[in-house]
Amino acid sequence: MIPMLLRVLGHQYARPVRRTVALMTTAAVVEGLSYALLVPVLRALFGSTPEDAWPWLIAFGAAVAVYAVLRYAGDLSGFRVGTTLLRGMYHRLGDHLARLPIGWYGPGRVGQVSVLAGRGVLDAMAVIAHLMAPYISACVTPLTIVLVMLAFNWQLGLAALVAVPAVAAIQLWTGRAMAAADAERTERDHEATGRVIEYLQAQPVLRAGGRTAERFRLLDDSLRELRRASRRTVLSALPGAVGLTLTVQAMFTVLLTLGAYLALGGNIGAAEVLTILVLAARCADPLLSLSDIGGKLRGARSELARLDAVLNTEPLPEPREPIRPERHDLEFDSVTFHHGDRTVIDDVSLSVPQGTRLAVVGPSGAGKSTLLQLLARFYDVDAGAVRIGGVDVRAIDTETLMAHIAIVFQDVYLFDGTIEENVRLGRPDASDAEVRAAATAARLDDVIERLPGGWAANVGEGGALLSGGERQRVSIARALLKNAPIVLLDEVTSALDPVNEAAVHEGIERLMAGRTVVMVAHRMRAIQRADHIVFLDAGRIIEKGDHDDLLHRSGRYAAFWNISLTP
Repeated sequence: MIPMLLRVLGHQYARPVRRTVALMTTAAVVEGLSYALLVPVLRALFGSTPEDAWPWLIAFGAAVAVYAVLRYAGDLSGFRVGTTLLRGMYHRLGDHLARLPIGWYGPGRVGQVSVLAGRGVLDAMAVIAHLMAPYISACVTPLTIVLVMLAFNWQLGLAALVAVPAVAAIQLWTGRAMAAADAERTERDHEATGRVIEYLQAQPVLRAGGRTAERFRLLDDSLRELRRASRRTVLSALPGAVGLTLTVQAMFTVLLTLGAYLALGGNIGAAEVLTILVLAARCADPLLSLSDIGGKLRGARSELARLDAVLNTEPLPEPREPIRPERHDLEFDSVTFHHGDRTVIDDVSLSVPQGTRLAVVGPSGAGKSTLLQLLARFYDVDAGAVRIGGVDVRAIDTETLMAHIAIVFQDVYLFDGTIEENVRLGRPDASDAEVRAAATAARLDDVIERLPGGWAANVGEGGALLSGGERQRVSIARALLKNAPIVLLDEVTSALDPVNEAAVHEGIERLMAGRTVVMVAHRMRAIQRADHIVFLDAGRIIEKGDHDDLLHRSGRYAAFWNISLTP
């Protein structure tokens, strides 16, 4: 567990973790040794001079006090180290997730990452703060007591020692038996979380269809499977818990029987037998808790393994000697890109001179948005090259690449904050005048005047308090403020009403002025003024040219254009 924890977090945390484990182990040993003082205490109490027990009682009290101090120090160290590990884990996981390719965030990842970043991280990091001390105590204290028994009476100590491998074997067997059940339950848990998120996101569709009173079958099925998996997990743990209980009870019975036999034979006194039974009873409690603690540790280990898998996912490689492009022309050179088994882009070659506009047209699923994503290096191509200013995007470091590109997508996400904070994401160091100018150019000032609070108006999580057109204006203002030389537009007006579309179109025209632009649009009128147009289908360029030229050819583009004119 500890090696995996350090591998996931980094070995810079090794020293405080090992110090904490050593402190907890020392406390457990002192606790076990303190019970050795019960031997002279009980001998004196059952002897002819009970008052002789006072010095041993004082020594026992002092030992317990030392144990209490060590246990407090160990627990406090565990909490502090656990808090440090939790903070470090969140920072490392967040930084790593931000570096992973966008293609990694496929279907099902939202539920998986939300569980992992929430309860998963907390459970994994709780090992040091909450589980390590009781686990070490449950293992080390009984073992120390057994050694005390051996020193006191080798026959009784040897009988107790026989239980050690039996308890260890039961723990190992239980862990292996529950591995499959634990994995299944975790998988069902992640699936159920994803279904809950899906159910919440599907509320507009369900309500529009008049199905608010119906149960969501996919969610119900997922929760039902989670319940079954949880039941199987409990049933898998039952034999181990029962076996551990029987082993501990059998050990206690054996010690009682052997102690009585030795006492009747005159080999040991009643005080010694009573002491052995007290020590054995003190062994029983922590050993019985191993079943519960072991289950929690297995859960934490599973979360650590999943964190390790995510952190071992390779981000897109950064160039060792990055090159900064001096021009802003774009080029696709025999580009091929696969998504799973599907070829999304198939041997595409095209160029966009600096300061010109390229429009990409085609049916849904043709690969239009993927072209924009390859330009922004959301993915790496499987063959060929994507270049900016003659430089392969793989040779440009991410910060420089993103500084050269402004992206406006159809689905705009705004962070829970004010309008000004969301606009400033484009360039955080911009002056107030620059922010206001970008808002005016994007026609966002009309929205700000209508909202209570103006610039300080909160947009809600995801921009939920704004309409789609208003969110799009914020996105355009952000892109204008960024003032990047390359602009990528993906269906920015396809879902807007006429008023918002006109306002957004005006902002887009200002954003595109003097920049290299690649736009994807289904509304054909939005691309008439493009310098170059390519028609994409099934990942291949079918036609290319300007608007008038493509209309005269009466090909696929002309057919799309004619359909768009049909009322």
